[in-house]
Amino acid sequence: MRNIVLFIFLLSSVFCLAQPSEGEKIKINLLIDTVANKMLKKPLIHSTSIAIVYQGKEYIGHYGELEKGKNNCPNNETLYEIGSLSKTFAGTLAAKAVCENKLNIEDEIQKYLPEGYPNLKYKSHPILVKHLLSHTSGFPNMIPLEANIILQDFTNHDTPAKINELHRNYRQKDFLRDLHKVKIDTVPGYKYAYSSAGSEIIAFILEKVYKTKYEKLLTDYLAKSIAMQKTKISLSDQEAIKLAVGYHSDNSMITSAMPQLPWGASGNMKSTIPDMVKYMKFQLKNNKIVAKSHESIFKVDPEFSIGYFWNIATDDKKLGTYYVHHGGVPRSQCYIYIIPKYDLSTFIITNQSGMNTAKVMEDALNEIFEKITQ
Repeated sequence: MRNIVLFIFLLSSVFCLAQPSEGEKIKINLLIDTVANKMLKKPLIHSTSIAIVYQGKEYIGHYGELEKGKNNCPNNETLYEIGSLSKTFAGTLAAKAVCENKLNIEDEIQKYLPEGYPNLKYKSHPILVKHLLSHTSGFPNMIPLEANIILQDFTNHDTPAKINELHRNYRQKDFLRDLHKVKIDTVPGYKYAYSSAGSEIIAFILEKVYKTKYEKLLTDYLAKSIAMQKTKISLSDQEAIKLAVGYHSDNSMITSAMPQLPWGASGNMKSTIPDMVKYMKFQLKNNKIVAKSHESIFKVDPEFSIGYFWNIATDDKKLGTYYVHHGGVPRSQCYIYIIPKYDLSTFIITNQSGMNTAKVMEDALNEIFEKITQ
């Protein structure tokens, strides 16, 4: 989670690169080429897209083949599943609601739920909105609870199919029903435990606050405030054609897309690289909403804390305080880094998801950070 990440390509392989300008831009593009080259030599990795925003300039590179042997390099129109990076968007909307005095993170979540949930507390200690945002609510990672058992064997080739089947026709009403099955075994706000279920509830709370469906609330805000026109939860048939295929673990067969989750806030967003560049620039501008979303809510240890779903790290003295999140679905993994000290942000994604994928991206990112900040 504190890992540093990026994925890059093989210069001698099939690749396409966003147009460089002179001087420093050429130097950074060559750096991206170098790390991508190393990345695509790793087992199972055969495609990646990388974006860097540095001191107001943007750099985009696309490398490899989405399908081995098909010469289909990703491009600026390719839609990627960004997995749990979706949570940072939910955190941004929650920060917006707080800035507009529509939401208080000290509120008990029961205030927003449609019926009584006496199980959502530990003794006399209720779950507050801030506990959901900081992964300290005591919720399990996933609801339905069976998903947690399936994901224990993540690399099994059957795992994506089992997850898809579990979520087939699983709707918001089913989630709210299964919320009664949750057992809280520690005081909320005391212990960090990552929970996708918690971010789904944040989406539900935002719907109540704004009296608008979460997906519309999200896409309207992204389009109007950040000019992100191609970042969505649900895709039209025409858009779905541009969705990147991907591979799970060491399975050579194309893996099906992530199933639709009840609200989609925890892992259903899709985006293009140019749209992610806009998001990176938005994060670096650090306006009132961004600043709120970057505020620490819970300190895990002296070098790591949690904001509005953002991981906040101070463990690297050279990089200073930075904000990071990993995203993963069964056929894609990515990282985003926001590093204010250097006016730097990076986004890296590959259409492969296995136990070593994050490490491959981290190695690439480490080299990028080292060279840019030297």
